[in-house]
Amino acid sequence: MKKFLTNLLPVFIALSVIAGGCNKPAQKSENTPVSSVEQLEWSKNSSIYEINVRQYSEEGTIEAVRKDLPRIREMGVRILWLMPIHPIGEKNRKGPLGSYYSVQDYKDVNPNFGTKADFARFVDEAHQLGFKVIIDWVANHTAWDNPWTENPDWYELNEEGNFMPPRGTDWSDVIQLDYENEEMRAAMIDALEYWVREFDIDGYRCDVAGMVPTDFWKEAIDSLNTIKPVFMLAEDGEPELVKEAFHMNYAWQYAHTIREIAKGHQTFQHLDSLMQVTEANYPSSVYRMYFTSNHDENSWNGTDPGMYGDNFENFAVLSATIDGMPLIYNGQESGLDKQLEFFEKDPIEWKEYEYQDFYTTLVGLKRDTPALWNGDFGGDLEFIQIPEGSEGVLAYKRQKDDSEVVVVMNFSGDRQSVPLQDVGVDESYTTYNSTSLMVTSEEISFGPNQWVIFVK
Repeated sequence: MKKFLTNLLPVFIALSVIAGGCNKPAQKSENTPVSSVEQLEWSKNSSIYEINVRQYSEEGTIEAVRKDLPRIREMGVRILWLMPIHPIGEKNRKGPLGSYYSVQDYKDVNPNFGTKADFARFVDEAHQLGFKVIIDWVANHTAWDNPWTENPDWYELNEEGNFMPPRGTDWSDVIQLDYENEEMRAAMIDALEYWVREFDIDGYRCDVAGMVPTDFWKEAIDSLNTIKPVFMLAEDGEPELVKEAFHMNYAWQYAHTIREIAKGHQTFQHLDSLMQVTEANYPSSVYRMYFTSNHDENSWNGTDPGMYGDNFENFAVLSATIDGMPLIYNGQESGLDKQLEFFEKDPIEWKEYEYQDFYTTLVGLKRDTPALWNGDFGGDLEFIQIPEGSEGVLAYKRQKDDSEVVVVMNFSGDRQSVPLQDVGVDESYTTYNSTSLMVTSEEISFGPNQWVIFVK
């Protein structure tokens, strides 16, 4: 059967992309990196949804998000990631409301967001609906007025013996912790354990995780796992942490590459090269988190239409079907077309949820199609070389045992036709595709910026 989805309103952007010459990933060898981290069974086909509590609603509360959980569940996402829920520092605050990442108290809830009882109710209902809940954790630094400052030796100090922001940053609203101090490390682990033990959360997204020593993360995660198995996401783009401690990290270079492709500054040859480098350096069992947007991308780099133009849907399909876990940032399902303010109130305009069905389809395919599962649970990624004459067409497949998925996308602004035999599919495959795209017994007839997914 076919499933048709609403297409993105056109915002023309010229691309010069060629899929030809892409290579099959190298075979695994004895030199392939390995990870000591065991993936959690429930995560194998999961997708993740990021929640910006302040901007999610006019109320800006945890309770307002809780009321919307049934709708989010309809999309099929499994993991809910809440940006920091803690009280925000007032000293040296940026903007009227401050940064979520300036933590004033690791064991409390921001009163603007609600109470601990509200959060407990949120977690309980999320669990009843089948979600896993992770919260953002800022281990590298605290607010200037965090009670921990009563212990100056818990912090790195400048030459004058004063607190200081993290080196090499403009983060003037926070101060750097000192991981040489064992008392501080113990207090941090105690705070991490608190939310797992008292509220039954399922893990953490760890801010600037690479700025914190790996041995701390190993110690902390081992302690957390004695309470319950936790899922850990590192805001980091290097292999070390996922080899030693974390289940997933950010595919930052991927995000940068697809933005450059959208601008016409790079081609999909660059993506192919990046994926080969990734395979050579990352254990196949670990997850990379792929995304078109998140709170940083949206607030600092642009909106989906602004970054990707007419090809927004194509890049979202790509991010959901290559070999990592896809992220949806709240509001994308409603065509979020503004950059949300970071230090002040700026609620999402939810409109008509025009992309709810689009994301539901992508998340559903991830959940139900073994070839698309995460890490070693899913199939290898293989780019398909398209014969000359189909400029701007990208094709690839993933296969795991009897499950196979072939994705073909037209990134150009011109109509394209691709014979089915060129991508190795026939009429026996189930198709999911953009509105008005035609698949006959012989070919795919693309309009500009359209996509099709074949599933077997």
